[in-house]
Amino acid sequence: MKTLKGPTDHVVVIGAGLAGLAATLHLLGAGRRVTLVERATHPGGRAGLHEHRGYRIDTGPTVLTMPELVDEALAAVGSSVRERLDLIPLHPAYRARFADGTSLDVHTDAAAMEAEVERFAGPDAARGYRELRTWLRKLYTAQMNRFIDANFDSPLQLLHPDLARLAALGGFGRMDARIGRYITDERLRRVFSFQALYAGVPPQRALAAYAVIAYMDTVAGVHFPRGGMHALPRALADAATDAGAHLRYGHTVTSLERVGSRVTAVITDHGRIPCDAVVLTPDLPVTYRLLGRAPRRPLRLRHSPSAVILHLGTDRTWPDLAHHTISFGHAWKRTFHELTRTGELMSDPSLLITRPTATDPSLAPAGRHLHYVLAPCPNTDIGPDATHWADLGPRYRDALLNELEKRGLNGITSAIEEETLVTPADWTAEGHAAGTPFSAAHTFPQTGPFRPRNLVSGLDNAVLAGCGTTPGVGVPTVLISGKLAAGRITGAGPRPRDTRRPAETSTPEATA
Repeated sequence: MKTLKGPTDHVVVIGAGLAGLAATLHLLGAGRRVTLVERATHPGGRAGLHEHRGYRIDTGPTVLTMPELVDEALAAVGSSVRERLDLIPLHPAYRARFADGTSLDVHTDAAAMEAEVERFAGPDAARGYRELRTWLRKLYTAQMNRFIDANFDSPLQLLHPDLARLAALGGFGRMDARIGRYITDERLRRVFSFQALYAGVPPQRALAAYAVIAYMDTVAGVHFPRGGMHALPRALADAATDAGAHLRYGHTVTSLERVGSRVTAVITDHGRIPCDAVVLTPDLPVTYRLLGRAPRRPLRLRHSPSAVILHLGTDRTWPDLAHHTISFGHAWKRTFHELTRTGELMSDPSLLITRPTATDPSLAPAGRHLHYVLAPCPNTDIGPDATHWADLGPRYRDALLNELEKRGLNGITSAIEEETLVTPADWTAEGHAAGTPFSAAHTFPQTGPFRPRNLVSGLDNAVLAGCGTTPGVGVPTVLISGKLAAGRITGAGPRPRDTRRPAETSTPEATA
C-alpha cells in the first residue's frame, strides 16, 4: 500500500463529517496530532441536526447499519460504542407497504423473517429467502476485507482468490436477476434490491455484488442511536476531543498553502494552520477546487440520483408506520428509468418514510411526532437544475403530501406544525456535485480501483476521504473511507475481520 511521503506528525483534517471524524480517530490512535477544521458550528457534515421549537431533526442519513465500524473507530482511542452511544436495534428493520395493499415486516432475525416471508408469499418463498440469506452472507464475506475495506493502488490488486470467489457467487452479474434466482415474488424482490438506489444504479443494471448493501440492511440489522442520528457524529467528536484532537468549528477553509509537492498549511477565514499532512473530506468539487485541479478521467463522472426530503413535525402520527417504512408505488422499472435516464420526477413514487419518534419520543415535544419523507429524484445533471427547484419544490411538496394522503396517511397535511423542504437546490448550495448528496454513482467504471482515488497525484502529503472516493456512498463505507485515509498516512493496513456475525452461527444456513 502506498503511503504519504515525508513527515506526518501533525495532520489537518478538513471536514467533521463521518469520514473526517473516523480519520481523526484512527490518526489519533496511531499517535498523530490532529486538528479538525469544520465550517459548521457542530460536527456531522451531512449527518447534521436542526433544532426548532422542541423538534430535533436529523438532516442527513436516517439508517445506521454495521455499528461495529463505529466501534472500530472509537476503539482506536480506547473508547467504544457501549461507552459513547445507546444504540437501539430496530425490530422490524423496515416495513414494506405495497401498492396492492399488502405489507411485509423486514426482520433481521432469520427465523422471524422466514416466518414473515412464508406468511406473505408462501413456503416456496420462505425457502428461497433462506437461500438468499446464505448467498448474501457469502457475498459479504467475499467482499468486505478485500474489496470494500481496502486501499487500491492498481486494478491489478483485484487479482486475488477472493475475486474468483466473488465471480463464483455471481457478483458480476446483475443484481435483480441474481436475486430473482431465489425469490420470484416481485414484491419481495423489491425489498432486497431497492438498495441499489443507494449505489445510484437501477437493480436491473447494478452489479450483483452491490446486494451486499441488502446484507447490511436485512441480515446485519438496522440500529438507531438514542437522541437521533446526529448522536453518532457527536459521540465521535467527543471521543476525538477527549483523545487530544483540536476541533475548530465555524472555520471555513479557503485555500491550501504549498511548497513544491507538499501542502504546508491550511488557510481558513480565521488564519493559517501549519500541517505535515492534510485529509480532505468535502464533496469532490470543493476538494478539487482547494487542490487547484481535478484528476483526468477517461469518462466523465456520473452521479447518483438526488432526493427531495420533507421534514415534518406533526401533532399526530399513523400507527401503521414503523420506524422505517418503504411505501412502494405500482411502478418499478419505470421509476428507475425516470430517475437515471430521462431525468423526470417519479410518476408513481416509491418513498422512504422515517418516524424516529416511534423509537425515541424525546426527539419531539410531548404528544408530537417527527416524520421524514424521502423521495428520490433525478440529479441536476439530467433533471431540473437548481434554479428550477425554486418553483418546482413547493409544487412537488404538495404532490407528495397528496400522494401520502392517498396511501393512508389521512390528514397529514393538516397535522403539520413544523416543516422543512430540502431539494436539489439545497444540495447544490451545500457544494454537492449534480445537486445530490449521494455523490458519484457506483457504476463499474466508478467502483473499487476505478473510483476517484484517495491519493492525490502530484502531492506528497494529501489524501481524500468521504463518499466520493474509496469505497463509496453510505454510512458504513464513509466510516471505512476515513480509516483508509488514515492508513495512507500511518501505513496501517486494515486488519482482517471475522466476517461471520455471531447472530448467524445458530441459524440453519450458517453451515450451508
